[in-house]
Amino acid sequence: MRIWVGALVVLPVFLQAPWVHFFPLSALLFTFVLLGLGIVLGQHFAKKWFRIGSLLVGVSGSWLGGCLFWGWLRMHPVLHLPVEAVAMPLACIGLTTKWRIGSSFYLACLLGTAFTDLMMVFTGVMSSWPDVVSEPIEKAAITLNQSSLHLFRLPTLVFLAIAAFFIAFLSNQMNQRGKINSLVGVAWLVAGTALATTLWVDGLFVFTTLVQPQLSGLI
Repeated sequence: MRIWVGALVVLPVFLQAPWVHFFPLSALLFTFVLLGLGIVLGQHFAKKWFRIGSLLVGVSGSWLGGCLFWGWLRMHPVLHLPVEAVAMPLACIGLTTKWRIGSSFYLACLLGTAFTDLMMVFTGVMSSWPDVVSEPIEKAAITLNQSSLHLFRLPTLVFLAIAAFFIAFLSNQMNQRGKINSLVGVAWLVAGTALATTLWVDGLFVFTTLVQPQLSGLI
């Protein structure tokens, strides 16, 4: 299950970001493919596939928010978190149903997004966001690369280390609760894994920004 969760957190970095950049409508419509597949697996297959189906339902919520923002609202970073939270009411309700695995995945990813946006604000990267997404690719790559260099200042590194430690701590607490052998336990395990994977995704973002900005997802 952890492998599935990790893969589905990283997936947007490699697939959704470039897809929604060039073909936003088809990427948005793919939300319903994920949702439909998740419901079918959850309703008509064995227990193992039900868990994966529930996970896909949660992924569809994250995919929907990502497509809406990156497809049409990417010039307005202040809207990033509110748009990503579009499915939050349904996810909160889902925590009380058999679909709690998908709900926990979505909410953990949303929490990870909140941490990421907060770090981008405090490190100054957020201020360059509108310029990066509106400029031609070559110029945007230079702007993004220059902005990322601020991450290597000592105060910024200390802040990032504290944030990373806090995320790792929360993830560990969730994983501890995930040791319970029940659907609730699996939901906690999924949430902990999803949150922890955001650290890897953020690290991947910084790495690609420095090495190959066009692959960072912002351009």
